[in-house]
Amino acid sequence: MKWSVYIGVGASLLVFYCLHFLVTATWTPILAKLWAASLFGVCILTAAVAFDFHRKDVDDSKFYTVKIKVYQYTANKALAVIGYYQRQKLDKYTKDIKVVQDEILFERMRKNKDTEYGLKYKFSEIKTREDFVQFHPLTRISHYEDYIKRMMSGEENILTSSQPIIYAVTSGTSGVSSILPMIKEQRLLFFLQGVAVAYSCMVNAYPETKALKKSLKLFYNPKMRESPSGVPIGPNSSSPSNSKSMLGMYSTPSVGYEILSEPQALYIHLLFALRDRNIGILEANFSSIVYNSLRALECNWETLADDIENGSIKKSLDIEERVRMELQKALNPDKKRADEIRESFKDGRIGLVKRLWPNCNVILGADTGTFALQGDMLRETFCKGVPLYSPLYAASEGLLGVNIWPQEQPSRYLLAPKSMFFEFIPVEKSEESQPTTYFMDQVEKGSVYELVITTASGLMRYRFGDVVKVVDFYNQCPVIEFMYRQGQLLNVRGEKTSEVAFFRALSESVAHWTGANLLDYCCAESVLVEEDSRNKDSYVPFYHVFVELELETEDFVLSNDQKNLVDESLCRQSYVYQSFRKKGSIRPMRIHVVKPGTFEKLRDITIATTSASTNQYKAPRVLKRKDAVEMMMKNVIE
Repeated sequence: MKWSVYIGVGASLLVFYCLHFLVTATWTPILAKLWAASLFGVCILTAAVAFDFHRKDVDDSKFYTVKIKVYQYTANKALAVIGYYQRQKLDKYTKDIKVVQDEILFERMRKNKDTEYGLKYKFSEIKTREDFVQFHPLTRISHYEDYIKRMMSGEENILTSSQPIIYAVTSGTSGVSSILPMIKEQRLLFFLQGVAVAYSCMVNAYPETKALKKSLKLFYNPKMRESPSGVPIGPNSSSPSNSKSMLGMYSTPSVGYEILSEPQALYIHLLFALRDRNIGILEANFSSIVYNSLRALECNWETLADDIENGSIKKSLDIEERVRMELQKALNPDKKRADEIRESFKDGRIGLVKRLWPNCNVILGADTGTFALQGDMLRETFCKGVPLYSPLYAASEGLLGVNIWPQEQPSRYLLAPKSMFFEFIPVEKSEESQPTTYFMDQVEKGSVYELVITTASGLMRYRFGDVVKVVDFYNQCPVIEFMYRQGQLLNVRGEKTSEVAFFRALSESVAHWTGANLLDYCCAESVLVEEDSRNKDSYVPFYHVFVELELETEDFVLSNDQKNLVDESLCRQSYVYQSFRKKGSIRPMRIHVVKPGTFEKLRDITIATTSASTNQYKAPRVLKRKDAVEMMMKNVIE
């Protein structure tokens, strides 16, 4: 038995006998017996908790303090109870979806009926969901921009009666990031109906995740700013700055999360995770982040192993000296662990995670839509033998759905009926400005829809750009698979670069390529092109851009400066892309000029290997198939 059981049981019995002796010496026999019975119950409960703690306390490493273990144990227990309760409520909601959706819609109408926006659109007169559709048009972000600017300057009671707690910056699917208000209610909904339910599903599917083990959490502190009214402006996703109470449960020391340069921060994440063979979970917002991080590990493992053996951090790592000193205090030489790491890499990348961390039980990260490629590659390579769970379907606008089937593939999500009021536009009608919409109880299995949401923060009948397919029903509630973002081109690092923004950048650059005209183009994410792992930066993703040119002279050569214009222009077009480039999270794109006729070959491959006919064929602007990318690379002339 571990010390935890001895201490728990021993302390309980000692308290019991001491108090029993003191009380029974002065109390009447009946009161003494009642008191003794109460104390005995407390002792039994304490002993049971101590034994349960002992069963889950599988991490006997020196990296995990008793204080943090007790905190994690308590947090896990609380989350399990909340998650169970919320899951029961969710099941109840799905059995009468029309009533539940009407309730949330009318509740939001009532709360905001006296706001400027509520008065303008006559919220107080809306009695049915049909009234809502009649009174209020379908909207896009441009509809709200002036209202949000006024809210940011400090005006109150504009879109909502509640004050925003953050202005969330979207990733910019239209090429320009939008700013959306988020109120406290949304954050609470996200936790209760999303995080808690997903946790309950995870521990039921993978009971080993209940064990007290640290996690490798791959996230980074964003650069935040403030509105004129003093409200934070920045990403709405989880980050070290809004998860401070949880940092002790992650393998990276809290000071490591102060490193703002992502390549340097990632090195520290990997270093401190590698030294602890008992890591239980690898976690990031997106599976692409996990994949790229493991590619970084593949490129730098020798240096990392040396640092673990020597108990040091490589001198060339460019981090603040104060941070280095704090991190250094947490390191001790460990040759045995360094040798284990070296041994793990002898068999390559297949199953590497399980060899490095034998007790790793699950990988957490979104694996749908543009992240499906990296999700599949994780399952086939690094994480083979470890399940990958995509728990939530969410956006800057809030919680949209939760995956209550962790072990099923592809990932699918039960729409969260108490988080959003949903409407659905048949995808073939998406080009219309005000198409007819359907409600949750009216959609059909197998159909593809553009989602429309009404949020707690005042976005009404908002077309935010997600396209989903209804694949099933859970009771009466639609179960969906995420298909794609409208207008999205590439998403190599979660930045969601749109086709409009990219083509604008490419066209602007080609205008300066004197002697050449653009005939055709397409792009691919670097994950589809194998690189030499000896290149220490090869794990950092980027875009391959393939262009076919009409040349005025045969001796035309595209210079590096001309090629770099595309990357520079895209940085001007997209703030989010520029941010990732500055942080070193995305390398400069590579422009490849291909042989004449290459895009005809791409057309032939696509028609031959898909159901597309000649009349239906549209040149793909983003390649997702390795055979197509390999063909393009073979036809590169520079």
